[in-house]
Amino acid sequence: MKKALIFAAIVLSLSSCKFIGRLTDSASELFGDEVVARVGRHRLHRSELAAYIPAGVSPDDSAGLARQYINAWAQDLLFQEMADRQLSKSQKDVSRELEEYRRSLLRFRYEQLYINERLDTLISAEEVSEYYRNNQEKFALDRPLFKSRYIIIPAGSRAWRTIRAKMTSDDDADLVEADSLAFTTAIKYVDASDNWMDAILLAREFGTDYESLLAARRGKEIEMPDEQGNLRYAYIVEMVPAGAPAPIEYCENRIRDIILSGRKHALMQSLEQDLLQDALDNDKLVIY
Repeated sequence: MKKALIFAAIVLSLSSCKFIGRLTDSASELFGDEVVARVGRHRLHRSELAAYIPAGVSPDDSAGLARQYINAWAQDLLFQEMADRQLSKSQKDVSRELEEYRRSLLRFRYEQLYINERLDTLISAEEVSEYYRNNQEKFALDRPLFKSRYIIIPAGSRAWRTIRAKMTSDDDADLVEADSLAFTTAIKYVDASDNWMDAILLAREFGTDYESLLAARRGKEIEMPDEQGNLRYAYIVEMVPAGAPAPIEYCENRIRDIILSGRKHALMQSLEQDLLQDALDNDKLVIY
């Protein structure tokens, strides 16, 4: 503690930048915060570097991140030094840009505060339904949606015929049995009959593109053998074709985001108009 106080007093009493640079290095040694890189009179200390590297990373990753940070730190300073030498006085004057950025940043922060204090985030099911009814054209599908059960199973599996019969049934007991049989014999079995799935996601599960997937569809079934001797099969419980509006439950989150965005926009318009009107009414704003 005594060393620290003496050192601080010395630093405050001296004005030479060069000497202060040397004292900074001495401080690093005194407090165990060594200098790891230097650009001119600028020093990068180990504590600054350590704050950039997440805890728990491997030594190799840590070294790589350290090099990345040091390079970026050095480049910033070297660019600044080059700009100071090469740019004219007027080119180095960034006061106007800084003031514009400051105003923009303060406006943004106030807008966020204003919206957060006033935005009603509660959206009823009736509001979602009303928006959906009035804007169904916005939810036209580019690709089909499926509710399905699908399986990937060795083509020669003895249980396949039984599983197929069970997984295409509407009886809950059959579906439970299909799931049980598939657990021990299939590579993968998924019952997604309660959730809408984009055709491209089902195609990805089958390791193919969605055009090939749709070309293989025969009524409610899609059957595609692969080169490894496995069978990829999907039973389509329900389907919405491309061009039709997506079901409301599929786009409900998107609708809620749209409604919230509209409320934010309305709040901002109201704020802008109120500010101008108040300024005009109080002669704070005068337009000649």
